[in-house]
Amino acid sequence: MALHIVIDARRIRDFGIGTYIRSLVHGLSTIDDTNQYTLVSGPADVRTMAGLPENFRTAVYRRRDSDYLDNLTFPIFLHGLSPDLVHIPLNRVPLLMIRPYVVTIHDMANLIFDNGGSGFRIYMRRLRFELGLKRASRIIAVSEATRRDVWKRVAVPPDRIRRVYNAPDPGFLTRNFAPGSEEQLRTMERYQIHYPFLLYAGNIRRHKNVPRLVEAFAVVRDQLTTHPVYKDLRLVIIGDTISQYPAVRQAVIKSRVEHAVRFLGFVPFETLRCFYEFAAAFVFPSRYEGFGLPPLEAMACGTPVVTSNVSSLPEVVGDAAVLVNPENVFDIARGIKEVLLDEGLRAELIRKGREQAARFSWERTAREVLEIYQEAARGR
Repeated sequence: MALHIVIDARRIRDFGIGTYIRSLVHGLSTIDDTNQYTLVSGPADVRTMAGLPENFRTAVYRRRDSDYLDNLTFPIFLHGLSPDLVHIPLNRVPLLMIRPYVVTIHDMANLIFDNGGSGFRIYMRRLRFELGLKRASRIIAVSEATRRDVWKRVAVPPDRIRRVYNAPDPGFLTRNFAPGSEEQLRTMERYQIHYPFLLYAGNIRRHKNVPRLVEAFAVVRDQLTTHPVYKDLRLVIIGDTISQYPAVRQAVIKSRVEHAVRFLGFVPFETLRCFYEFAAAFVFPSRYEGFGLPPLEAMACGTPVVTSNVSSLPEVVGDAAVLVNPENVFDIARGIKEVLLDEGLRAELIRKGREQAARFSWERTAREVLEIYQEAARGR
């Protein structure tokens, strides 16, 4: 019997979670022509989901999941759609959520780290977070590390938690332009990139450890002042607005590298891929990750990776990256220098990185998610 599955796609254009929603929906559309899907989105998001098969339709809902009234109005809206199952792809489950539903948990940062706000707001955020997991028919954890975190920190029976890996956007695995093509060179010229650089891509929340990355970069730059290739090494940070994170700006000023660190904010997909491909190395010293997609994206683009030896990152990158202690500036600097200066290691990381990234597939992810949908719907 065909199911009617509703997916909350309101964040389809967001950084990170948007990739998850777009890729999962595309994967489901290629493997499932039986079940009916309704994608709930904002008015401006409808074009993003154009070209899907006939068993996919959209329903426009104007309120964001960050709106407090969403706890009441979204469940009412969903009830009117008469779903057999709802998938919330980010753990912002309304307090009055209808059941059954499946929720994807990308990380436990909201419970592990205090990311700002008043005491009451933090309490309500954590209450909503925990209730969203406890009431779910099934929880999709994006790594084994995240599955363990859910089981340990929230009283959820382990048989309701399923590990389903993310995957890089397929666009990172295919090349539209040859390396060093005119199109790529024009992109770099547009941003006035004419020097070797380290790249970080992602948001700049506290646990991402960007201040230590800046400090480690300053150490490496100071040690390579006479190097023929890397004497003018720079650091490029993509994916967030610096104005909200004074600690990062303070680290740049304190390390005296204002002239050598660039913050580009969000960039289009093709531009991001060019930066991945041109970077001397991708450095991602996060203190905590539920999955850690940017390192895999960099690997898919043939860029050697330096990342942390904690949480899910060793599980995701395998032996295809240099692992460092994210709490130690000098160990991060050590990893960066190894990747820059050891040509044999660079070649090995590039080869292994492409192989590691190719192990993850959105089609496989979609098949595993579809099995969870069917299992959760049977249990209603």
